[in-house]
Formats: sequence, C-alpha cells, structure tokens
Amino acid sequence: MLLVNRYCPLAVLASLLGFTAATASAAQSLRPFTSDGCSVFPDGTWQQQQLWLPCCVAHDLAYWQGGTEAQRLAADEAMQQCVSSIGEPEIASVMLAGVRVGGTPFLPTSFRWGYGWSEFRGYQALSGEEMSVVSKSLAEHPVRLPASQQPSPAAIFAPAASAATEASVQDIPAAKTGQ
Repeated sequence: MLLVNRYCPLAVLASLLGFTAATASAAQSLRPFTSDGCSVFPDGTWQQQQLWLPCCVAHDLAYWQGGTEAQRLAADEAMQQCVSSIGEPEIASVMLAGVRVGGTPFLPTSFRWGYGWSEFRGYQALSGEEMSVVSKSLAEHPVRLPASQQPSPAAIFAPAASAATEASVQDIPAAKTGQ
C-alpha cells in the first residue's frame, strides 16, 4: 500500500498528461454541420415563419466551429445585426440576450459554442489543423444559405455581420435539418 501511495502523484500526473493528449487529438473530430434554426426561439413571425431563419443558420455555422470568446461575441452581434436589418430590432435584442446566456460553451447543450467538435473546447482559437478540418468538412457538406449570406472563406473563421434584407429562404429547410 505504501508503494502505491508513494507513486500516486506520478500516476495522477501521467493520467493528466494522457487526458490532455487524448483531448487534443479528439478535438480534431468534427461532426458535419447541422443547424436547428433558431434553437429554442421561433424562426420568424406568425406571418413570415422563416423571416430570420437565415440569420440563425449563419450564426449556427459560427457556433458549430467555435473559437475564441471574441469570435463568439462577433457571431452573436452579427446575428443581432442580421435580424435588425430585416426590420426586427427588438426581436434582435431579445435574441442577442438569449444567445449570450444560452450559447456558452460551458453548458452541455446541442447549440453551445463549438458544438461541432466531439470534445469540449471552451474558448480556444482554432489551430491551423482545425481550420483545415472545418474547411474540409464544409467542402464535403456545403452549407446551403441564401446567396446574400453565403460566408466567404475569411468569414468562416472570423464571423462578421451579414445583411439578410434580400435573403431568400428556399434552401434553408435543408440546412436546418443538416442534410
């Protein structure tokens, strides 16, 4: 028993190092992009039931890949701007409050920041290898957004505001189901 206790700190250290290495390699596993639309919020009004859905799908793209805390804030503000630009500034403010609270990476939700990765990431910048994984996944499983909201390669890794005033939602139902 004394022998086990004597080497216990080494076992704990080895365990932690193994966990860190396993987490780092597991972080390379990225599920194909899926979107649930506006998550636990309506996708539009009673009259226009998908009015701000394109804003939510673009927002989900940023959340799927994750990244830094600043990137999350930029994605949230871009979603707010998108919804405001279609004439719903009050709804946009409510949505912003909701995603700021509910989108944290520290809650085990299906819509948390970085939800595409198989392991918890928190607020980590994507490595070059992870950016390649994201790009490859998007090439294999393209996101179908209205042309006015299709992200540029640079925007994929640095979410920016996009206007949805001229957005058509004809392709959104497929993107919403992840197919």
